[in-house]
Amino acid sequence: MIDLSAIDLNLLVAFEALYAEQSVTAAAQRIHVGQPAMSAALGRLRSLFADDLFVRVGREMKPTAKAEAIAPQVTAALNAIRAALAKPRSFDPAASQTVFTLATSDYFASLILPKLLVLLKEQAPSVDLRLITVEKESFVELLEQDVIDLALGTFANLPSHILVENLLFERFLGVCQLGHPALKLNQLSLQDFVSFPHALFTLRRDDVGIVDQKLAEQGLQRRIALTVPYWFALPTAIAASDLLAAIPSCLEQHFVKYYPVQCFELPLALPSWSIAMAWSKLKDRDPANVWLRKIIQTISQDLEM
Repeated sequence: MIDLSAIDLNLLVAFEALYAEQSVTAAAQRIHVGQPAMSAALGRLRSLFADDLFVRVGREMKPTAKAEAIAPQVTAALNAIRAALAKPRSFDPAASQTVFTLATSDYFASLILPKLLVLLKEQAPSVDLRLITVEKESFVELLEQDVIDLALGTFANLPSHILVENLLFERFLGVCQLGHPALKLNQLSLQDFVSFPHALFTLRRDDVGIVDQKLAEQGLQRRIALTVPYWFALPTAIAASDLLAAIPSCLEQHFVKYYPVQCFELPLALPSWSIAMAWSKLKDRDPANVWLRKIIQTISQDLEM
């Protein structure tokens, strides 16, 4: 087997030019080298292939049988190298049949899906979506293995090869049934807040959230009467009871529009947080992934307005 590391691949470029021009002078001009350099390249080619390769017949350098045999392979190899070095093809959403897989929560999916589906219908009618639950223990591995294209959620302490961009900032609001006895003029006192039972969204199978931590700092405690792992299990439960809950503010419009509930400002100072998208550095310049990220970024900007 030939050791390619010991071979100057520019010799193949010289061979291609000689085969096409059948003239040392014209081949030199084709690849912008001097005639002596082309003559030297031909000598090295003859040594490499143990064949004359090109023989002068009249005014032309005719290819030998060996040159004729290897010419298609040399041309194909050079074209493959050119293709590898060329700029990547742009992504054409209108013609693409790509299947994108997103890892996200039901909450964020509900926010972006309506506009995302409209944009896909308009710009990329043959592009399909697959949504899976974002699992913080495994989503990095799924990105690395190209199982998912993007993860959408709240992330911290990610490895350097996972890139992150904030999409929007969120804060908590309170939610309760319409006409809740503790709610007066859309306000709720801290004492009333802790005196009523609460519902808590959690994926950790516990009953302690940021609200409980902040209450504990003031020596207070609330009763968690219900925990759910689904955001959209909350409004039906709240509408039918005196339960209170804290929800991301982006859910307010949906909850109030479709359920007999109302939202209120919490009587606690809680930190805001960012919802972000994460992707592998391996896909950072992939045209399809770039297009998808821009679409989701645009939709998220509209949500925050």
